[in-house]
Amino acid sequence: MNTVERVEAAYARIREADRPEVWISLREEAEVLAEAARIQARVDAGDRLPLAGTVFAVKDNVDVAGLPTTAACPSFAYTPIQDATAVLRLRAAGAICLGKTNLDQFATGLVGTRSPYGPVRAAADPDRISGGSSSGSAVAVALGIADFALGTDTAGSGRVPAALNGIVGVKATLGLVPVDGVVPACPSYDCLTVFAPDLDLATRAIRTMTSESALDPASRPWPADAPLAAPPAARAAVPVEANLAALDPDFRPLWDAALARFAAAGTELVPVDVQPLLDAALLLYEGALVAERYAAFGAHIEAQPGDADPTVAEIVKGAGKFSAADLVADQQRLRTARLRAADLLDGFDALLLPTAPLHPQITEVQADPIAVNAAMGTYTNFVNLLDMAAVAVPAGAHGTKGFGVSVIVPAFHDQVALDLAARAGDVPAPRYAPRGTELVVFGAHLTGMPLNHQLLALDARFDGEVTTAPAYRMYELDTAPPKPLVVRTADGAALPGERWLLSPAALGTFLAGLPAPMTLGKVELADGTWATGFVANEPAGEDITAAGGWRNRRG
Repeated sequence: MNTVERVEAAYARIREADRPEVWISLREEAEVLAEAARIQARVDAGDRLPLAGTVFAVKDNVDVAGLPTTAACPSFAYTPIQDATAVLRLRAAGAICLGKTNLDQFATGLVGTRSPYGPVRAAADPDRISGGSSSGSAVAVALGIADFALGTDTAGSGRVPAALNGIVGVKATLGLVPVDGVVPACPSYDCLTVFAPDLDLATRAIRTMTSESALDPASRPWPADAPLAAPPAARAAVPVEANLAALDPDFRPLWDAALARFAAAGTELVPVDVQPLLDAALLLYEGALVAERYAAFGAHIEAQPGDADPTVAEIVKGAGKFSAADLVADQQRLRTARLRAADLLDGFDALLLPTAPLHPQITEVQADPIAVNAAMGTYTNFVNLLDMAAVAVPAGAHGTKGFGVSVIVPAFHDQVALDLAARAGDVPAPRYAPRGTELVVFGAHLTGMPLNHQLLALDARFDGEVTTAPAYRMYELDTAPPKPLVVRTADGAALPGERWLLSPAALGTFLAGLPAPMTLGKVELADGTWATGFVANEPAGEDITAAGGWRNRRG
């Protein structure tokens, strides 16, 4: 369907679903249809808008120009005159914002019930929580209203609601997506996240938002050595039995089945006691780090207590008992925890954990709001504290209780998490990390050939088969193992090869180890483009051009 039709379908679904608690502010349908018509006219005129035809929702602690930002606290409301940078980038790509969604007040909670606009009910069961704090955003996607939605994540708010509602949640490395225009919760650990029905759309959306912003001093670029792919034989740590004590027994078969899918997809699973990570998670709320929440919005709650959620107010006011010295001490404890985490997960490509240990009913949360909320963050609270990234994927349900698994990786290893999640789900892996530098190979570095492991060890990413322009000849060098030499000539032929993508650091490492007479240079491809590849200026060895490629020669 075109853009206008997609908007019409979204508003029809809003009326059909009848979940008013999902929204805090919803744009007028006529206004959005007019915007859709403008977007469609641009598409028809040939503009390239990669997200045209999609509609999205925005958590109401993120600025959308002209719509109030409330953070689920009416007395806090203000109307921004410009979009948050992330929202601006999505709209520039053709995506259309439907409105602002409900949340746990000031993004403080993992349950979705701490809002004066009402608790957001789970998509599949109105008696159960949706998860928070990005409750409305997750349910808008799960109900099929929005194609994707923005959440925020400090303790798990971009992942727990994904698990409970059967959708995907992508929480990138801190700083990759700028957070200017986002009401802070814990500024050192806040990030923007995406909910979507599948990995592909979630990744397209978060890739659109990613890159540094001068408006966000905490935004970070991709480093030169960011891995571009997960290794074919990946190793993942999984929790030992004692670490699963919090898991609802109904979820245990779903957890075991999820691990079996990862193993069947080629990921080696190794039990590890991850209790040090779970212990580090306690610093977020039970230590002095909660002072960041008071710094962000505590003064407002003190001055305007009338519409403050009682549980949120209790948490934030409790920060007053900590001194500056307490905060410094806990920051030091956190640095130690990061070192322990790196040591614990050394040699692993990822950590697999249940996203949330339970899916309670709303009445259970109302009966014990702090304890139930704390339990919801058992497996998520530490991730931002330890500067890690995560992809949360659905892993089935027990009745109406939703369950999910998170693939957790070190900072800037986001692509590894996406690749492993895609393998387990048997879907194509979407690209999030920078495209990197192209390298065209013709012989021993081809997939399955003796030196291909050198590319895999550098986290290179396979990018498809290619063919050169009919201007090259291939020679076989008498080396161990044999290698081809490709030379541009006037009487050449078209040669088959493969295109791989390497990070700048990986390409430098690869080039430094390249033996003479092999070197890298520009290779003309059949489509007229040029790419970096193995070339030589002069022929050497036996001319094997007639074989039609290295595989034909060497199998």
